[in-house]
Amino acid sequence: MSDGDTPGTHRRPGEVEVPEWPSRWVGWILFAGVMMIVLGILHAFQGFIAIFHDDYFLVRTARLAIELDYDSWGLIHLILGLVVVLAGIALLDGRLWGRIVGVVLAVLSIVVNAAFLAAYPIWSTILIAVDILVIWALTVHGDEMRTMLEARKR
Repeated sequence: MSDGDTPGTHRRPGEVEVPEWPSRWVGWILFAGVMMIVLGILHAFQGFIAIFHDDYFLVRTARLAIELDYDSWGLIHLILGLVVVLAGIALLDGRLWGRIVGVVLAVLSIVVNAAFLAAYPIWSTILIAVDILVIWALTVHGDEMRTMLEARKR
């Protein structure tokens, strides 16, 4: 046993002690970060479909909750998607602004998808459900990712 070991622990020569995560809830933050990246890609995908293939959707723009043409909806989804991807990457890096932007954008994503529900109900419902999980993970356990990254740097 070396000086740094606690009583009752034995390490063989060459073994490295791996620090524990500060909390098992860090997995939820990793989930939120990865899901934000996935959601951003899905929003961008939905945006490209709306811009280039508007007859793909179930209803005409006059029957949407907010009356915009599909090109405008596509640009909204595309821009929102790119920002969500960037915030997800920042969140995985432990940045506080990624957490704040993630919550704000997930709320905005819920609103946009609720307005888009008539055009693409199943897709929009799935995105709303994942947004709710992301908001929960970021608001309840957001600090733990930063704590884990700081512990790993030491």
